[in-house]
Amino acid sequence: MAVKTYTWVSLWFLLTAPVILWDAGYCFMRPRSMIGGDLHWFWEPYTIYQKVHLLYGVLALEKGEGFTNAQALMNVIETFLNFLYLYLAHFSEWPPAALIGLTSSALTLAKTILYYAQEYYCNYCTTGHNDWQTLVSYWIFPNVFWIIVPSFIIYVLGRDICAQLTLADKAAEAVTADKKQ
Repeated sequence: MAVKTYTWVSLWFLLTAPVILWDAGYCFMRPRSMIGGDLHWFWEPYTIYQKVHLLYGVLALEKGEGFTNAQALMNVIETFLNFLYLYLAHFSEWPPAALIGLTSSALTLAKTILYYAQEYYCNYCTTGHNDWQTLVSYWIFPNVFWIIVPSFIIYVLGRDICAQLTLADKAAEAVTADKKQ
């Protein structure tokens, strides 16, 4: 059975990889990637973001906050799974590739929800200092894509996996019925 792929899913996995790895690089290279660091030139846009989301800032680093690097590690794992899906679906044409894509998207969705939940449960301790426009522009709006798109991927790939399992079950029932006769 050929692997069913979706261009938009593959493009999401492919085009988001550099962004995700760039973000993880910023996190793992702190303080060198931060304002004043010798590598900050590569992460210049974080000049704004480390002020908007304090988990990315100097104080969190000095306090030894581990969440930023923990989520960056998860980003690397998710990106590996995204590339694995692309390879298995498009080059190896391995039918269960959709399971890898679904798993990666579920990890992304869960991590992003955790990201928002952490802010909610700490009373917006790292984003609450922003005005509404800044918060929406630099934190809510960019991050909401990491909820919406993975949710659609989970739905589409999950639907395909269910269809394959249903087909396999019917085939197994037919074989069992033939053996009983």
